[in-house]
Amino acid sequence: MSFNTFGHLFRVTTWGESHGPALGATVDGCPPGIAVDESMLQHWLDRRKPGTSKYTTQRREPDQVRILSGVFEGQTTGTSIQLMIENTDQRSKDYSEIAEKFRPGHADITYWQKYGIRDYRGGGRSSARETAARVAAGGLARAALAEMVPDLRITGYMVQMGQHKIDRARFDWDQIDQNPFWVPDAEAAEVWATYLDGLRKSGNSVGAVVEVTASGVPAGLGAPIYGKLDTDLAAAAMSINAVKGVEIGEGMAAAELTGEDNADEIFPGNDGQPVYSSNHAGGILGGISTGQDVVLRFAVKPTSSILKTRQTITKSGAATEIITKGRHDPCVGIRAVPVGEAMVACVLLDHVLLHRGQIGENRGRIG
Repeated sequence: MSFNTFGHLFRVTTWGESHGPALGATVDGCPPGIAVDESMLQHWLDRRKPGTSKYTTQRREPDQVRILSGVFEGQTTGTSIQLMIENTDQRSKDYSEIAEKFRPGHADITYWQKYGIRDYRGGGRSSARETAARVAAGGLARAALAEMVPDLRITGYMVQMGQHKIDRARFDWDQIDQNPFWVPDAEAAEVWATYLDGLRKSGNSVGAVVEVTASGVPAGLGAPIYGKLDTDLAAAAMSINAVKGVEIGEGMAAAELTGEDNADEIFPGNDGQPVYSSNHAGGILGGISTGQDVVLRFAVKPTSSILKTRQTITKSGAATEIITKGRHDPCVGIRAVPVGEAMVACVLLDHVLLHRGQIGENRGRIG
């Protein structure tokens, strides 16, 4: 596979497999002089790591990140940064029974069709475990953004689990860190807990919708036509394992609106900056950030490894049945929240660097 790298100036290459000795990321293009250490990155990895509650996989991985290069005396040097996370709790034998079978809904069959070989031990590169490397790289991006754009804040949360949605009227930012689902609605969290507990005990799984809001994003990031900020955000989110749909701002619901309803009216602000009546655009117009909150939303499919009998075929093409044993997330969307945040951080830093390289400061003045 030759497509393990994303980004333009801030470039991240992830490596490693779910059941290999380690996985990690090589990060190139991080500006020099950024204060960073392993504990700073570990904070973000601890939010994603497995086994944090009964609602996630019970694989016990500390996800301890090591910085192998590119940082000296607590600061980035401007050279490539190597990040490594060792795998310590593999149970490859859990997958021995599916070595000859394909899991429905999983990348097993397409990896085999393309490469003629597949790592059946958890899925290898198609495993959600690969995302640990992205979160580590996202920690670096956050550290750089904190110095370059200090007012920027990136917050992810779940807005839907299965058919259960949050009530936007009860949206409470303070609730996000108060429950295992990163949900900004205390009542929804209680309903979801009961619902997911039932699915977990029955060996089933369910999908989810994750939303990531980036506030304090400066106007001017992104470029026409093929360098749009929303293009790169959508690609980054869609590259996350198990993601099947991405929206920016109003997203698909914009198709139900009239032009009158969808238009975010513009008014003069006291500080010379425009004020918008709404944010249907999700903080991006023509691929360029407006200065409003950037709002990204993505749908995560149900975990395909379930303790339910499913019909499938073997590598020889024979019909058979399959039950996937092992330790799996009943709702992988829970741990996708910090992954979504990390990808948004990487894309935003990349575009900050691109903007600084071409434009420097915004040239257009209002007033």
